[in-house]
Amino acid sequence: MEKYGSFVVSLQKFLKMLAEDLVKIIADQREEFFSEDMSTFCDRMESTQLSSDSSMAQVVIGVRRSGKSTLCAKFLIDNAIDCAFVNFDDERLVSMQGEDLNKLLEAIYVVYGNTSCLFFDEIQNVSSWPLFVNRLLRQKKRIFLTGSNSKLLSNELITHLTGRHNKVELYPFSFTDFCRVHNIDTTSITTKAEGLRQNALLKYLTIGGFPELQKENNHKNYIDGLFNAIIRNDIAKRFKIRQEEVLRKMATYLADNFAQEFSAKTIGKMLGVSNHTAEKYFSYLKEAFLFIGVKKFSYKVRERVCNEKCYVVDVAMATERSDTFSLENWGWRLENVVCIELLRRYHHQYAEIFYYKEKSFEIDFLVAKNGIVKELIQVCYNISSEKTRQREIHALLRGAKKFNCPKLTLLTFNTEELIEIDDETICVIPATKWLIQ
Repeated sequence: MEKYGSFVVSLQKFLKMLAEDLVKIIADQREEFFSEDMSTFCDRMESTQLSSDSSMAQVVIGVRRSGKSTLCAKFLIDNAIDCAFVNFDDERLVSMQGEDLNKLLEAIYVVYGNTSCLFFDEIQNVSSWPLFVNRLLRQKKRIFLTGSNSKLLSNELITHLTGRHNKVELYPFSFTDFCRVHNIDTTSITTKAEGLRQNALLKYLTIGGFPELQKENNHKNYIDGLFNAIIRNDIAKRFKIRQEEVLRKMATYLADNFAQEFSAKTIGKMLGVSNHTAEKYFSYLKEAFLFIGVKKFSYKVRERVCNEKCYVVDVAMATERSDTFSLENWGWRLENVVCIELLRRYHHQYAEIFYYKEKSFEIDFLVAKNGIVKELIQVCYNISSEKTRQREIHALLRGAKKFNCPKLTLLTFNTEELIEIDDETICVIPATKWLIQ
């Protein structure tokens, strides 16, 4: 009995120490959180998808360093919402378990007082977090969450927060964001303004849209570090992968061959692994938002599931790595940028993005909703060659007939015209104009 009493005293001392440590951590993070001048950050389209008074958890997911924390913080501050902040991507909280979350909540109250709004950054690092968040929602708390692993978040959200969450997907800067950050005029129609926008697009097709990268001089060092952190921390450690080097080689290969169809058989043979392992690793790379998969449009489920094109989440992953071989593929780069922009514009509207391919023609992107094709989009950097021009026109006309789709778009670097043929109208639009619409 005496030993038991001693254990209880020791446990109480430990819990007291834990609470005191948590108070210090929360206080440190609070100071850092409010020290940022949010007025210096650009407004992003995705902030309109957040709600300031919803009873549902506001969940922002996306690749590392895409600006999730900043998006939420700016939204909260711009709307004058008094909110407590906890960043779980902190080495002092790395060992935190689900059973520690109540102590964390106690520490929050010590630092912030009786707050009704809580912002948890990278909360997926803690087990049992959905049960904790669900309890707070029952207590009528307003909750903002961010996370960098789509499968973990999506599965647990569906299981524990059914009907009680609003999911916002955040990608790195759009071209419009890029222009705002670099003070590029997006409204003037002068020759100079258009020339500067084209110059900005060339830079965007090279360095991409990661927010922090816009102020970095050593782009390759930044992207190498980010690429390796995603491979090591978001995938290898989380999924307990023993063949980390195989995973890394696969990611490097896909980044060098983006905007192409994924073949588990080809990659498995090249890396000496089974098709199953190649498919599993590809799913991990997508779950960490490093790569985006676009499925083939088909009314047959098997064709949609088995055929997929692979894109990088940001062109910098293909162009700014130190070991990249994707230096001259301007057409692929533009196609990749268009892909991410389509996802940014349509996913929250419950529309889907597909590609289509037959022996005689291929459509880069189909925008579909409820199985109905709304728009066909071809991407071609330069259509000055008559052969190239006819190939793109032929594909759109074939697609229009097959899917009964009247909206046909051809995106190029700087060509603008209307093509009327076979009772169809194809809008040829410069990428600079389409991207800032």
